[in-house]
Amino acid sequence: MRKDRKTLQKKILFRTGSFLYFFWCYFSLFTGYAHAYIDPSAVTYMIQAVAALAIAAGAAVTVFRHKIAALFRKGSGHARRRPVHLTEEMEKALRQIPEDEDLYP
Repeated sequence: MRKDRKTLQKKILFRTGSFLYFFWCYFSLFTGYAHAYIDPSAVTYMIQAVAALAIAAGAAVTVFRHKIAALFRKGSGHARRRPVHLTEEMEKALRQIPEDEDLYP
């Protein structure tokens, strides 16, 4: 098993090295100079846009992952909600509040 792992590591290392070598050769031989100036504020704007896309994509993946996981749970397929159990002190405090009183003034 160790031998298989070492050969796999060598294969991955060789492929990564060859990719980096050809990547470097391509860009060193087939690229030209642009003689252009990129304003730092434009780069900052691009970084913000990329960060916003990454955060939105991460949020979307998380939401859909939870929805897909809910389909495979036991029950009706919807996310199960646990019943809330109030302590006696909480029930007593709720009974003392008049119904017409605003809780959030």
